[in-house]
Amino acid sequence: MSVSILHSIERHDALGKSSERELIWIPGGTFKMGSDRHYPEEAPAHPVTVDGFWIQPTPVTNRQFTEFVRATGYVTVAERAPDARDYPGALPEMLRAGSLVFTPMKEMPVSKDIRQWWKFKFGANWRRPLGGMSNLRGKLDHPVVHVAHADARAYADWMGLDLPTEAEWEFAARGGLEDAEYAWGDQFMPEDRSMANTWQGVFPVTSQKPAGEERTSAVCSFPPNGYGLYDMIGNVWEWTADYWSTRHPEPAAKTCCIPKNPRGGEAEASYDPRLPAIRIARRVLKGGSHLCAPNYCRRYRPAARHAEPEDTSTSHVGFRCIKRVHM
Repeated sequence: MSVSILHSIERHDALGKSSERELIWIPGGTFKMGSDRHYPEEAPAHPVTVDGFWIQPTPVTNRQFTEFVRATGYVTVAERAPDARDYPGALPEMLRAGSLVFTPMKEMPVSKDIRQWWKFKFGANWRRPLGGMSNLRGKLDHPVVHVAHADARAYADWMGLDLPTEAEWEFAARGGLEDAEYAWGDQFMPEDRSMANTWQGVFPVTSQKPAGEERTSAVCSFPPNGYGLYDMIGNVWEWTADYWSTRHPEPAAKTCCIPKNPRGGEAEASYDPRLPAIRIARRVLKGGSHLCAPNYCRRYRPAARHAEPEDTSTSHVGFRCIKRVHM
């Protein structure tokens, strides 16, 4: 696969001003998507072909998202009070603007119930990532968080871009490596070097990172992959355009039938069967985050995937955009 080629696009806003955003060309090709070696939702590994496309080299940052909000006046999902009709049975006092914030525990949990370390905080949003009086001071070059799928979609539309499909995202994350476990090779920490912002210590209790560095990090703090893309693994999970499915399709029986530019399934099939009264579609997240740890969530790999309700925002989910040749 060829070396990444740097490109730029020009975006014109409503005031007639323009600004350049560097994108990286991903040449496209056929690769083995998914994995048979880890979590069941990643299986079966199967060949897929994607056309070439341009992609942002980093997740969208607080600095970039601030520019978008200032230009458009956009209000994110976390900054709006939820509609009671979307959440039958919800307590009225909970229908307030806010978002999910990771809260470390003091002792090891007795179960894997994520509600022990995820707290819905009123007033938490992209401007106040920890809720309360927290702010973005010193974090303008960190990935924006507390963005729901609609927020990522709105930013992409403003930029004249799109969100990647799961196949496009995974192809780019692999960086040209064939069937490697990680985006940089087959060792998680080659020569004891951290290659991505993941949890260091015992999740969700002990972090061995320096004080103040336990959460997101500035983009480009870790080495890029083979395509020159930063933070495809760790730091924040990233939204894709695809609806969630519990498994990948079976591999094509013949090379002539390998899927090309596959898209996710239907919205209805993505609903959470554990919540039959809630009809909110789920999308595929990719890449893992700073909360992924060897003792809990080994999803710091290109093949890893996670279901996320599209109305949900958290302190560890962001996004990046792409531009297809024909958009």
